[in-house]
Amino acid sequence: MEKIIDIEDRIPTLREKRRKRTNKKFIFLITLFFITLFLLLYFQSPYSDLKTIQIKGANLVDENVYIEQSKLEVGQSMWSFREKEIEENLKTLDWVKNIEVNKKWLTSVEIKIEEWQKVAYISEQNVFYPILENGVIFKESSTTAPIDAPIFLSFEDSELRKKLLKELADLKPTVSALISQINATPTESDPYAITLFMNDGYEVRAEITSLAEKLNYYPSIVAQIENAGEFEKGIIDIEVGTYYRSYTKEYAYKYSDDLDITNADEMIEVDASTTDNNADTDEKEVLADE
Repeated sequence: MEKIIDIEDRIPTLREKRRKRTNKKFIFLITLFFITLFLLLYFQSPYSDLKTIQIKGANLVDENVYIEQSKLEVGQSMWSFREKEIEENLKTLDWVKNIEVNKKWLTSVEIKIEEWQKVAYISEQNVFYPILENGVIFKESSTTAPIDAPIFLSFEDSELRKKLLKELADLKPTVSALISQINATPTESDPYAITLFMNDGYEVRAEITSLAEKLNYYPSIVAQIENAGEFEKGIIDIEVGTYYRSYTKEYAYKYSDDLDITNADEMIEVDASTTDNNADTDEKEVLADE
């Protein structure tokens, strides 16, 4: 037989449940009220104003240049702008590669900048201007010869510069660091001919279209030359094949009227077609003079 519960016995339990539901609704409404009040007070108070603008990664120009371009101002509301808007403003700068803008806490904005790197300098009327990875000439002038990247001379053709920059980007860092200056030395038969002056004293004659492919063997070529005998510094020609001639012989050919050219030593051919996988500077056989 089922037990019958009188409704009067259940009334206290129902009242308690109703009271708990009412309390929950009240707490929710009070919480919502205070949150809304806090937000209203926050947006109307100085606590919602932008206090600091942090710039990270600025090397080519002063941080103030980026702040001005972003159109951000200390004191404006943190909620009066969107991060994407600031990024679009800064991406219009030719030397900016990538931008990331983030709001930090409630009063700060952090701007992370990735600039195009300087890969060379170009000399115009004794003034040196950096050339960036993307081919842009950055008009920050200096009359002091730079030491952190090679100098370009006689490269007025922008397309020629871009081809050369592409080749330089494919060079090993240890090789590109050895280049001091690159001169455009075109001829009627070869418009891409260039001459490179290296920090270790050698001069390299090359062609832009095959520069990276051949110049990456430079440490190995020098090792062969210096280990094959008592060779002085000289000219390494990698335009077609790989050949070496000392400065003494090169300039004797050019400037000596008394020199019997038929008896002079020929250029030495260097085998740079292969390299050892274990090192770039392994010795290789230098072919004997003909």
